[in-house]
Amino acid sequence: MIQLTKQAAQAILKLQKERAQADHVMRLKVVAGGCSGLEYSMLFDVPQADDISVDQEGVKVVVDPASMKRLEGVVIDFDDGLSGKGFEIRNPNAESTCGCGRSFN
Repeated sequence: MIQLTKQAAQAILKLQKERAQADHVMRLKVVAGGCSGLEYSMLFDVPQADDISVDQEGVKVVVDPASMKRLEGVVIDFDDGLSGKGFEIRNPNAESTCGCGRSFN
């Protein structure tokens, strides 16, 4: 299960209203890249038939089955404080992460 904090949900809803097409929802996936081998990708996309869907705080997030294997138990937060603005993904499955937090293995 993927969990969204209230701050993350509010940020996604705001971005969705500003940038997404009506039939698009937030997609979270894992792609090859980054300094640790894998990195997170968040984008607005059309849901696919085999997606796993998570609905929390009024937000729908979809994940493809291959990515879900690496994202089970993830908590998505949003920090807009002085330390930096952006989404923070806490992944209990990551063996290690890079300094920026966007890449893991």
